Amino acid sequence: MRIEAKEFIHNEAEKTAEAASLEIESPEAILMEAATGTVLYEKNAHDRRSPASVTKIMTTLLIFEALEKGTISLQDEVVTSAHAQSMGGSQVFLEEGEKQTVDTLLKCILVSSGNDASVSMAEYIAGSESEFVQLMNRRAAELGMKDTHFEDCCGLTDSDGHYTSAYDIAVMSRELITRFPKVHDYTTIWMDTITHNAYRGSSEFGLSNTNKLLRGYDGCTGLKTGSTSKALFCISATASRGGIELISVIMAGPDSKTRFRNAAELLNYGFGKCRLYRDEEPLGLPQICVKRGIQQETSCHLQQEFSYLDTQGKNLGAIERTIELADEANAPIEKNAIAGKVIYRLEGKEIGSVNLLYDEDIPRAGYLYWLQKIIKEGTLS
Repeated sequence: MRIEAKEFIHNEAEKTAEAASLEIESPEAILMEAATGTVLYEKNAHDRRSPASVTKIMTTLLIFEALEKGTISLQDEVVTSAHAQSMGGSQVFLEEGEKQTVDTLLKCILVSSGNDASVSMAEYIAGSESEFVQLMNRRAAELGMKDTHFEDCCGLTDSDGHYTSAYDIAVMSRELITRFPKVHDYTTIWMDTITHNAYRGSSEFGLSNTNKLLRGYDGCTGLKTGSTSKALFCISATASRGGIELISVIMAGPDSKTRFRNAAELLNYGFGKCRLYRDEEPLGLPQICVKRGIQQETSCHLQQEFSYLDTQGKNLGAIERTIELADEANAPIEKNAIAGKVIYRLEGKEIGSVNLLYDEDIPRAGYLYWLQKIIKEGTLS
């Protein structure tokens, strides 16, 4: 089930102290915990900057959403257009008319940051890159990315109209990795090869990951680097340790080494500070009596798993949960309508809740239903 974005947690006094304790040279940065969306550190996180190839995070999100919908498959063959071939910058040198599978093109995008591969996928999904960019901007708006506007699908443009922020990059990164963890099957590839089959014949081309943290940082799982003369050096770095997944975003780093070092410093800070509680214990939910319905009872389920991020060393074993659910409900009942909620408390304070949703539709019983019931039960001769 899709996890809806929760309200991000902010504590300005704590963040001021954190900013003083961390030396992040890059002008924009943010650290976010993936499961809850909690912001652990930020520096000028809403300033608008050119993202370079970090743009491809949104491109990848739309590819995975198309895969989820079934409108494309990993085995589909995509034909390279003249426009896709013409891309400069980072590329895998696709030739016009060359066919590659979606699976291969995802490798090209997420390992070698291929601009030509990104445009090929954009055209395959939307018909043209310009139409795909409209989908990118629409999706950004749906995610609440208020400081973002895309003008291409790969980040190659130098236009002032192509921009995002560290915060917005963290938001789209979170959406991608929490909904589609399979993306890490691609972003953790260090080296691979693809085979070009074009009119010049067959040849192999080596892919090498642009994210050097994969080899230098314990637990790194991705996600995407980017650099141009305008954007300087950017990264959205993801890492996982002990069940905690963090997103570290750096924008406009002065050089590549500083970008990677700053991202790693934020990740170190987060892993040293965080403990994550997940409610994975089965919850015994009672049946709900249904009045005036065509059936007399129904059941319900949790809308999503509950997670709570602790940064203060509290006793997470003391978290208590309370079910708020009426004993009965009146028909009609809609499937997935809210039936109640589970409230979580720590040290007497509410730390969150999860809705309980009905499992099924139950129409209201009409006159004919009751008449048929009476006849069936033999109470009417």
